[in-house]
Amino acid sequence: MLMQLTVSNYAIAERVELQFNAGMTALTGETGAGKSIVLDALGLTMGGRADAGAVRHGAKRADITASFDVSRIAEARAWLEEHELDDETDCILRRVISRDGRSRAYINGQPCPLNHLRDLGSLLMDIHSQHQHQSLLRKDTHRKLVDEFAGAEELAARTREAWKIWQRSRTRLSERQQNADEAEARLQLLRYQVEELDRLALEAGEQAQLEQEQEQLSHADTVLHNSHQAALLCTEDDNSAADLLRQALNQLEQLPTEVPALAETIQMLTDAQIQVSEAGDNLRRFVEDYDADPARLAEVEERLSAIYQMARKHRINPEELPELHSKLAEELAALDQGEGSIEQLEEELAKQRQAYDTLASELSVVRQAAATELDQRIASELAQLGMPSMQFVTHLNRDNSTEPAPHGLEDIEFLVSANPGQPARPLAKVASGGELSRISLAIQVVVAQTSTTPTLVFDEVDVGIGGGTAEVVGRLLRALGSNGQVLCVTHLPQVAAQSHQHLFVSKFTEEDATFSRIESLDDQRRISEVARMLGGVDMTEQTIAHAREMFSKGQATHH
Repeated sequence: MLMQLTVSNYAIAERVELQFNAGMTALTGETGAGKSIVLDALGLTMGGRADAGAVRHGAKRADITASFDVSRIAEARAWLEEHELDDETDCILRRVISRDGRSRAYINGQPCPLNHLRDLGSLLMDIHSQHQHQSLLRKDTHRKLVDEFAGAEELAARTREAWKIWQRSRTRLSERQQNADEAEARLQLLRYQVEELDRLALEAGEQAQLEQEQEQLSHADTVLHNSHQAALLCTEDDNSAADLLRQALNQLEQLPTEVPALAETIQMLTDAQIQVSEAGDNLRRFVEDYDADPARLAEVEERLSAIYQMARKHRINPEELPELHSKLAEELAALDQGEGSIEQLEEELAKQRQAYDTLASELSVVRQAAATELDQRIASELAQLGMPSMQFVTHLNRDNSTEPAPHGLEDIEFLVSANPGQPARPLAKVASGGELSRISLAIQVVVAQTSTTPTLVFDEVDVGIGGGTAEVVGRLLRALGSNGQVLCVTHLPQVAAQSHQHLFVSKFTEEDATFSRIESLDDQRRISEVARMLGGVDMTEQTIAHAREMFSKGQATHH
C-alpha cells in the first residue's frame, strides 16, 4: 500500500509531502491546478519516461520518492529478496531527474536500473489513465487478470516453469546435435577467450572512469601552471586585479564630496574586490593541494591500453566487453555441462513436452470457465456505469502453433463492442479514453477480491458521465477502496463525496512564479469543496446544503 509521496521541484510543485491511507482517496481541484502532478510523479517512481521539462523552472533537479508498505504483498517481498533489496516491510522507490533530462533510480536507497522500477512498480500499483500508463491495453495484463480471477496463478506459474525446463532441454539437444568437432573447437576457443577476459576483469563503467582520470592527470602541469598564473593575476602581482580594484576605490573615496549616484558603483567595486581576493585564496589552496601523480597516470594508461587492445581483438567497443564476458562465460558453462547422448536428450525432451502439455491443457480449461463468468459479471458492472449496450468478451485465441509458449496454449485479449450488432474488437481500437477508464473500473471491481495489486489509481474515471451514473462510479470506487487502496482524480462531486480521504489541489502565484499546493481536507473543507464542484465559484446556501447532504450520504455508502 502507498504510504507517502514526496515531490520536490517537479513541474510547478516546489515541495509536496502527502500521507496516504487505506481506502479511497479523491484528488480534486480546478482545471490546470496540477492534479496530474501526483499521478505523473507516481508514474515516474514506477519507471515512467522522464524528460528535462519535468524539472521545475530554476531548479537543478526533480526528486520524487514513494514509500510503500509491502508487508502484505508477497510477490513484492519475494522480488526484493531475490534482488537483495529487501528492507523488512518497507519499500521506497525514488527517482531523481536532472536538468539535462537524465535520471537516476533507487530502490530502498540502492541505485538500480530503470527496468527494476518498472518490474517492482507493477507489483505495487496499477495506474489506469487515458495516457501512457494504461495497462489495460496490454495483453499480458488481460492474461494476468483472468488468471487472478480464476485463481490459476499457481497453475500458470507451473506452466511457465515447465516451459522453461522444456526450452532448456531443447537448446541442450540442439547444441549436442551439432558437429562434434565444431563443438569441441568452439569449447576450446571459449575457454581461451573467457580466461583472457577473466584476467582483464573489466567492470562496467570502469573504462569511462579511467578515461576521465587520464584526461585529468595528463593535463596536470597545464592545470597547475594556469591556476598559479591566475592566482598571481588575482592578488599577488603588483598590478593584480585586487590591487587595481583597490586603486579604483581609492580614487572614488578621495572625491571632494559625496556623490549618491556613485554609491552603487562603489559597493560593486567593494564586492568585486572581496570576490577577487577569495578567488585568489581558492586558487592558491587548489595549487597547493593538487595531486599530480605521474605513476598513477602510467598505471591508468597501461590499463586503458589493455582494454582497448582486448576490444580491438573482439571487434567491439570497449564498453561492450563486460557484456561479452558474461555472454561467453554463460555459453562456456552451457557447453561444459552438455552431457548425455542425443537419444537420452530426445527422450528427456519428449517427457518434458508431455508434462507441459498436461499443465497447459488444465490451465486452458480453468481459463475458459473463468472467462465466461468474468464476461457476465463485467457486463453487469458496465450496465451500472451507464454502458448497458457495451458487450465485453474475454477472447481466448488458441495458438495452433506446434511450439509451446510460456503463457500456455492461448493468447488472451479483452474485446468490446460499443453497439449491438457490431463485432467485438480490441479495446485500443474501439474504446475512448473515458470508456477505457470505466471499463477498467468495472474489471477491477470484479477481480478486486483476487487481484494481487494493492493500489489502484484512476485518472478522470468519470469523463463523460454524470447524474446517477456518477454516484454509481463513486460507490464502486469506494467498494474497491474498502478492499485495498484507490486513488482517483475526479471532477464530479458525487464521486468525491464518497471518498475516505480527500486531497485538494490548487495553484498560486508568488513573485512571478507559479506553485502547486496539495492539501488533505477535513470534513468541513470537504463539504466546501463538494459545494464548489457543484456550483462553481458563487456558492449559495442551497449549494452548501446540497453538498452537506451529498457528503453525508456518500460517507454512509456501503457497497
